[in-house]
Amino acid sequence: MHTNDTTRFGPDGMPFSRSTNSRDYQLLPRPVAAMSKQYAAGAHTPMHSHVRAQLLYATEGVMRVSTAHGVWILPPRRALLMPVGVEHELHTLNDLSMRTLYIEAQAAVVFGPDCKVLEVSTLLRELILALLTEPLEYDLGGRGDWLAHLILSELAAAATVPIAIPWPRDRRLLAVCTAIMAAPGSRRSIEEWAYDAGASARTLIRLFPKETGMHYRQWLQQVHLADAFCRLNRGESVGAIASALGYASPSAFSAMFRRILGRTPQTYLSEWRGEQ
Repeated sequence: MHTNDTTRFGPDGMPFSRSTNSRDYQLLPRPVAAMSKQYAAGAHTPMHSHVRAQLLYATEGVMRVSTAHGVWILPPRRALLMPVGVEHELHTLNDLSMRTLYIEAQAAVVFGPDCKVLEVSTLLRELILALLTEPLEYDLGGRGDWLAHLILSELAAAATVPIAIPWPRDRRLLAVCTAIMAAPGSRRSIEEWAYDAGASARTLIRLFPKETGMHYRQWLQQVHLADAFCRLNRGESVGAIASALGYASPSAFSAMFRRILGRTPQTYLSEWRGEQ
């Protein structure tokens, strides 16, 4: 084990070590391994991959996870499930309390080949926290093993959330998307973005569905949703968020939010606060 271990206590009150180095979790002879780690605001983990599937989840704070194909902004109550071998990097947008799972490749096959955002139910959250109280190599057939299999069952049944920001490869569109991500509330038109990128608006409009699978407005709404989650978790009002993102009114922003996610921002926020 590495020197960045932290001391935790098992159900019997005896201390055991739990590493905060992801490499210590990849070859454990257990179907699911749970790691807890704290990150300061602005922390960055460069591109890397794992031989296990990974569930990235934080009980506090917001993170941005990027792969070659997409970007995800993850507040509490949302987790990203990534297949084996997916290269990714992580940025923390504020102080972050990470609770991550590493899932054996064979056990993760059932989750499919794509990254997906999951709703973290109260039960799933408590199961993850409970597994963190068990030794890394928990007894097979014991409490830790039961928790691991319950976690796999909950992950398979978890609702997926249609939030993803597909990432382009074309250099012109990449420049535009990077600029929009840096200023999601910008009022600039696609013509203005196109001028800066050295392309025509018609070219960008054509490239968006080709490169991202979404039309420009759909892609922009995903960026707005991602930014809105960050703002909601910072305690900003719906009115302030709507104004910051350029919506004509709070009701217009709420309508977009509800159309995509099936609930209003107020409902989302009350549910999140109720689970803290």
